Amino acid sequence: MRHANTDPELMDLVRRFVTPGRRYLRLGGSSLGLSGTERVAFMRALVQAASEITPAELSILLEGGWRECKTASWLVVVAGRTEFSSRIGELLLASGGPYAGKAYGVTLATFGDSADADLLCRYLDHYLLRPDLVYDQGSALGALLHLDSALGSERASRYLAAGGLWQRWTDAPPRKERDPQGYRQFVDQLCTFACECAELFAALEDGD
Repeated sequence: MRHANTDPELMDLVRRFVTPGRRYLRLGGSSLGLSGTERVAFMRALVQAASEITPAELSILLEGGWRECKTASWLVVVAGRTEFSSRIGELLLASGGPYAGKAYGVTLATFGDSADADLLCRYLDHYLLRPDLVYDQGSALGALLHLDSALGSERASRYLAAGGLWQRWTDAPPRKERDPQGYRQFVDQLCTFACECAELFAALEDGD
């Protein structure tokens, strides 16, 4: 992992793309509370950043901490850089830090490919066996449910079957939210926001 406080190259990217307007804090659930001119301004700034950052710079951000990785994941999905899917999946599975996992799930869910669903399944196969760890299992399942709807698949069904991994994970302590549809609704809303930003990005790239 690279650390911004000791890495001038990473620090420069953080100043340019992560911290302006406290972007790293507003990405995710906080963005859903934005409305009117504030929402439009935030989306335009995010789209502009996604247009300016290069693939090499995104790779550097994805070597940083949770703030850098969370922001990079959103910039990846807004710009439609599907070549980063496998890297996002690796970071999700590694769960090397807090707060970025939901962004990874939204990125994979928005890209909407069967390979992205495979990455989510790898995560769930591993972490639903660890009821002591409450990481991003809920949002990953919500992302898989979102993908099932988009792809016409039923990959999530084996986790949700009676006595399946989801039930065993939620039944074990500590206390967890059981309803998978609540997670799906949250991911659906974030994917809608990501798609709106991606449309603005495409318009910017086309010069409209």
